[in-house]
Amino acid sequence: MIFAHPYFLLGLLLLPAFAWLKGRRGRPAAFVYSSVGLLAGLTRSRRSQAGALLSALRWLALVLFIIALAQPRLIRSETKVTASGVDIAVALDMSGSMVSEDFVVRGERVNRFNMARTCFRSFIDKRPNDRIGLVVFAVQAFIATPLTLDHEFLQDTLARLEIGVIDDNQTAIGDALSTAVNRLREVKSKSKIVILMTDGENNSGAIAPLTAAQAAHALGIKVYTIGIGKQGTAPMPVFSNGQKVGYQEVPVDVDEPTLQKIAGMTGGKYYRADNAEHFKELYNEIDKLEKTEMEIKKYSQFRELFPWLVTGGLVVLLLEIILGQTILRRLP
Repeated sequence: MIFAHPYFLLGLLLLPAFAWLKGRRGRPAAFVYSSVGLLAGLTRSRRSQAGALLSALRWLALVLFIIALAQPRLIRSETKVTASGVDIAVALDMSGSMVSEDFVVRGERVNRFNMARTCFRSFIDKRPNDRIGLVVFAVQAFIATPLTLDHEFLQDTLARLEIGVIDDNQTAIGDALSTAVNRLREVKSKSKIVILMTDGENNSGAIAPLTAAQAAHALGIKVYTIGIGKQGTAPMPVFSNGQKVGYQEVPVDVDEPTLQKIAGMTGGKYYRADNAEHFKELYNEIDKLEKTEMEIKKYSQFRELFPWLVTGGLVVLLLEIILGQTILRRLP
C-alpha cells in the first residue's frame, strides 16, 4: 500500500496530545442534590466506561478521516517499461526544392519530402520508447511538435504537413539546427541527438549553421545530417493550373561540406540519401547507433481506499452519536 499524500499522516502524531489536553480540561458529570457529600466518591472518577467508549469512537473516526486524507491506495498491477534514454529532435526541410522527384519506389517517382517523411515515420515506429520532437523549416524554423512519447500525435502531425504551408523560397539550416538544439537543451537523458534533413544550403536565417553546431557540441548533443538528393540534376515537376504538366531538370545544391562539418563537430555522422534504398538504410544505421536502455517501473493501476476509510469514519461517527443519544446517554 502507498499513500498519494503521506504528509497528512503527520496529523496522527498530534492526536495523543489533543486527547491528553481534552482529558485535562473536561468537566465531570454533575447532579443536583441537597448535599453533595453523598457523591464525593463519584466525582473523583474522571469519566465513566460509557463516556470512555464514546470518546474512543470519536477518536477512531478522526483517525480514519486523517488516513483518508493521505489517500491510501493498493497497487493492483505493476508494469515494467524499458526506455531507451534517448531524446531525438528531427529537423525536416520544407523548402520548395523538396518537391523534386529524385526517388523511385516500385517504379513510381517520389519527391524528396515524401521520401524523407516515409523514412522518418518508419524510424518513429522502431523507437516506441524515445521522446521525439519535430522542427520544420524553410525561410524560418518552426516547432511542429515538442518532444513527446505520444507517437500517434507525432505521426498525425507529420501526415498533415505539405510543402507550401510555410514560406518555402529559401532554407534556414542554422536556425533549424538551433531550434532543434533548444528543444534538447534542458532535458535530462542518457543521449540527445538531432537528425537534420535538407536538400540545399543555408541562405536564410539569423544563425550560421556552424555556430549552431558549436552550441550543440557544448551541450553534448550529437547531430546526424542527411543530404537529400541525387548527384547532378534532379527532375522538378512543372505545374499549370494546379496540374502537373511535366518536369524540368534543376541542379542539386546540397551543401555537403557544411553538413559534414556539423556532424563532425558534434560527434555525429553525415549521410547522403541519393536513392530510396540508401535513404532507408541510413535510418536503420542511426537506429542501431543510438541504442541505450534503462528499466523504469511504471505503476499503472491502483485500488483507491479513500472511499472505504471515509465511509468507515462516517459509520463510526454515526454510531457514537446514536449511542450517545440512546443507551449510553449522559445525564446533564
